[in-house]
Amino acid sequence: MKAAQFSAFGEPEVLEIVDLPDPHPAPGQVRIVVHAAGVSATDWKLRKGLLSFGAALPQTTGRDIAGVVDEVGDGVTDVAVGDRVFGVSDDGAGAAELALLTHRAIIPPSLGFIDAAALPVALETATRGLDQLQVGAGSTLLINGATGGIGGTAVQLAVARGARVLGVAGAANQSYLHSLGAEPVTYGEGMVKRVRALAPGGVDHALDVAGNGILPQLIDLAGGSQNVVTLADFEGSKEHGVHFSNGFADGHAFHALAEVGELIDAGRFWLPVDRTFPLAEIAKAHRASEHGNARGRLVLVVR
Repeated sequence: MKAAQFSAFGEPEVLEIVDLPDPHPAPGQVRIVVHAAGVSATDWKLRKGLLSFGAALPQTTGRDIAGVVDEVGDGVTDVAVGDRVFGVSDDGAGAAELALLTHRAIIPPSLGFIDAAALPVALETATRGLDQLQVGAGSTLLINGATGGIGGTAVQLAVARGARVLGVAGAANQSYLHSLGAEPVTYGEGMVKRVRALAPGGVDHALDVAGNGILPQLIDLAGGSQNVVTLADFEGSKEHGVHFSNGFADGHAFHALAEVGELIDAGRFWLPVDRTFPLAEIAKAHRASEHGNARGRLVLVVR
């Protein structure tokens, strides 16, 4: 099969399309013919060597995937050959013609492969953060970095839970934030004052998606570090006593994959795809993701 791989850490040019052996599912796994694969910040950070999950070089890439089941491992009963599914690629090898899945769900009927491939990692990560903060009906949540894939997902999921959401983002994204159901607040000097103008008593919870060094302000607004979770600021979490959410250490929230279909079908959730790229242009997709100027997700079209 054709797959994206890098043999050295570095800029997007280290990525190449190579021939690899076809994988086959172990018990509990399914193999899918990949139609589309999302590109996330985790992908380019691994490629640059900024993150490490213990894998040796060369490494494959790609976590978010959607496609059609063509082989099932022993013990699989939730899906069958021919089903359209989406999920997170085992071993981060989703930018390929074939991939293995343990965490998966049936694609909602209203979604195509490209839209489905944009969802899994953002959906799991946002849900995990909301679960850890115990965001529910009647609470007020501040999301720092509310318009990216994870931030926009967190906004909509929190609104669906019945929470009031204040979202911090750049000036150009204020109308977009409002369309997602959040009360928009701009970044920069005076942010705390602007939040307090909307919520004089502060907020119940704060979720940091941006990792831009404002944990002290979030702690102040949320009434203590115990009410703040960061998805992006590991060093700041240690310094300020804030929980850093990590799916490997905390346990995952892949239950969200099977639950989001109801919201999608009800018109209460959407995650826009900003741009698509053919698999052969994965370097361009990584570069666009690294520059961080996409409002929605970036997706590779494999077939």
